[in-house]
Amino acid sequence: MKLQRSALTGLRQIPATIASPAPKSRTSSRLILSSPPPTPQRQQRHFHALSPLRSGASNPALAFPCLDALETRSAKLEATTRTRSDASGPEPSYTVGATQKYHCADPLLLDWGGVLRSFDIAYETWGSLNADKSNVILLHTGLSASSHAHSTEANPAPGWWEKFIGPGKSLDTDKYFIICTNVIGGCYGSTGPSSVDPADGQIYATRFPILTMEDMVRAQFRLLDGLGIEKLYASVGSSMGGMLSLASGTLFPDRVGRIVSISGCARSHPYSIAMRHTQRQVLMMDPNWNRGFYYGRVPPHAGMKLAREIATVTYRSGPEWEQRFARRRADPTKPPALCPDFLIETYLDHAGEKFCLTYDPNSLLYVSKAMDLFDLGVEARRAAAGRRAEREERLAAGGEGQQSSSLADSSCSLTLPETPYEEQPGSVAEEAEAGSALGAAPQGARPPEDLIRGLAPLRDHPALVMGVASDILFPAWQQREVAEALKASGNRNVAYHELSEEQSMFGHDTFLLDLKNIGGNLKNFLG
Repeated sequence: MKLQRSALTGLRQIPATIASPAPKSRTSSRLILSSPPPTPQRQQRHFHALSPLRSGASNPALAFPCLDALETRSAKLEATTRTRSDASGPEPSYTVGATQKYHCADPLLLDWGGVLRSFDIAYETWGSLNADKSNVILLHTGLSASSHAHSTEANPAPGWWEKFIGPGKSLDTDKYFIICTNVIGGCYGSTGPSSVDPADGQIYATRFPILTMEDMVRAQFRLLDGLGIEKLYASVGSSMGGMLSLASGTLFPDRVGRIVSISGCARSHPYSIAMRHTQRQVLMMDPNWNRGFYYGRVPPHAGMKLAREIATVTYRSGPEWEQRFARRRADPTKPPALCPDFLIETYLDHAGEKFCLTYDPNSLLYVSKAMDLFDLGVEARRAAAGRRAEREERLAAGGEGQQSSSLADSSCSLTLPETPYEEQPGSVAEEAEAGSALGAAPQGARPPEDLIRGLAPLRDHPALVMGVASDILFPAWQQREVAEALKASGNRNVAYHELSEEQSMFGHDTFLLDLKNIGGNLKNFLG
């Protein structure tokens, strides 16, 4: 402490010393003494440079415009809450335009014990249904997409697969009748956490039940039943949609003709689970999340923004960002800042800004969790079937009079472990320390027998599987695993295409951008 006070005292006295410089001395270590006599302008600059020291601080506080923006948004949303007379709150309407809507009044039992007593499915269609209804393609969406894959008369805004759908295109509307739905659990017209529970007239929030990909598919096939469609010409999907497409075939093998899975997987793997877990954690740590009951209040927009930024990191590739952004800063003439400063930071910030009020936070939690739970291995499928059978038996034994209480008896009994995770003997970490070679299964390696048996219902279905080498969220080895598991199950009509980094550096988002390779292979496969 004495040394610090002495140093600060010396610094405060420097301007006075400069005003009366001592003669030069070769042995002096005070370089300031060898400076020429200061001009009044130089004295003024020294004064401003050292003014923080006069107030007791070494440097001025940094500015945080990024946090200012978040606080401003919260204040505006809070003001909206106070001034609105209804109870809908400040959160926006998440719908993105006119859709068709199918209402199912029959209960939907879910894989993990929950129930939807009734539900809505928002959907849109393109093309014309032929006489025998044999030209139907069900198009599955990614995690946060709506049913608006292409523009319609009711909603002329471009859709998320606008260039892939239309006359003569990858999904040829001259040949096929294409249906795209918003999944249950979503917020673009289908029943989800932001919907009203018909049992009590209140918003579900986190009273909404845990979902699986298979639950979403069953709801979609209720829609097909309502439209009188017995069988699909093809089930097509990318990313989460690629998972749903495979699930459609395994759940309803007699009702699906062809399978297309692009940049998807047959079971979620630890890396993608970890990334989605991180997104959910930053969202749930936002105080405005309020354990999911934020409707009518300020939504957790800060958590949503951060969650989207994390997700965006996984959607593209390092080589593309090197080409687009390199190490360039947004404004190199300004000092570095802790808020977005590099171009890549401003890009991520913008991605979060666009998303944070356009998708329901609870939908992000539920749909991403359903992705984590996805596993088409035979053991996981058997376990789910066993849970459903037990539940149906209980309902049947209870009769109609007890059905309501039986439907609502699922509760979450999850508890955290008493001790933290520790590496187990023979773990991967120990093998790594011992020098074992680690990594994804080599090309051509036989997939797990559990997965081969789980995909056996698709042995007679023509299948197209596509992957992208630059994809870090769903690495290409996962698509190879799907293709090889299908072949090992006895399927002799599997087409696999993997785009090299030379063909696409756009990572996971390639399925949204590459008309030549993704779109071309899709069109050829469908015929």
